[in-house]
Parts: sequence; structure tokens; C-alpha cells
Amino acid sequence: MLTVVLECQDQEPELAQTLSALVAGAVEGLVSDVVVLDHGSRDGTARVADAAGCRFHSQWDIKDIIRSARGEWLLFVEPGARPQAGWIDEVSEYVALNKVPARFTASRGYRRPFLQRVGRTRPPLELGLLMPKKLAISAAKSGMRLAEFVKAQKPRQLSSELIPSWVARAAR
Repeated sequence: MLTVVLECQDQEPELAQTLSALVAGAVEGLVSDVVVLDHGSRDGTARVADAAGCRFHSQWDIKDIIRSARGEWLLFVEPGARPQAGWIDEVSEYVALNKVPARFTASRGYRRPFLQRVGRTRPPLELGLLMPKKLAISAAKSGMRLAEFVKAQKPRQLSSELIPSWVARAAR
């Protein structure tokens, strides 16, 4: 089972898109719970999280959140990111056979224009991060944000693609 963790601030539409993409994973029994970590949103982020049955935290510590996760694996993604077809089977197989972190592959259908890609470092969670709960507990430090937490990881690459969150932000 997998716990999905998202960190939000005023990202109601992006959160809704990601949660809708995760429904199939919940139906298939892969996604056990979703945790939304909020930074003082003033939009409907809390309502969206509540309607989807997510655990919503406006004050939190990453170590406590990881310890309370129901799944033995964690998937950290940005609000607005959406895994593409085939992700459920691949992630299920990956977590059954591996013990090291992994990331999705960037979607070939959604690429930034060339000049925006040159000399730019990719945000740490742009391709998500899948990791075992035990490894996450040992890597987390109190007060860390998710972006800091995932920077230290050296993940493998999954063949399943992820539409990055910037696509949802650009569509606003």
C-alpha cells in the first residue's frame, strides 16, 4: 500500500487534478491514503482535501507525518502533477521488488519550451518521489519541507510518465 503526500499553498485546482488522477490507484488498492500538508491556503484547498477523504494538516512536522503514514511506501508529488496510464501496475511491481527510491519519467507530451529548459534546474518534486517508509523516516528531519527532504535522494527512474504540476498552473 502507498501513502501519497502533497504540500500545498493556495493550489485548490491543482490539488483537485492530482487527486482525480489518484482515484484509480485507490480503486485498485494501491493508494491507501493521501496526506495534504498546507501552508496557510486561503482558497478551497482544505475543502477539496476533505471532500476527497484526505488527511489535511495546516501545522505539521515531516517526521510525524511520515510515521503516521498508513502505507509502507510513500509517494511525494506536487499538486497538479498527474501520473499517466500504466502507473498503477508499474508502481505496484516496483514496490514489490525494490527497496530504493524512484521517480517518474517526464511526460513526452508536456515539455517546457527549449529556452525555459536550458540552464534550469528541475524542482526536486517535479517528477515525484516514491520511497519506502523506513528510508523516509531515517532521512527526515524535523522542520524540513518536502523539497528539502527529497533533494538528498538518488532515485531510479520509472518508465511511467508524470505530467508535471507546471502544466496545471499554466492552464489557470
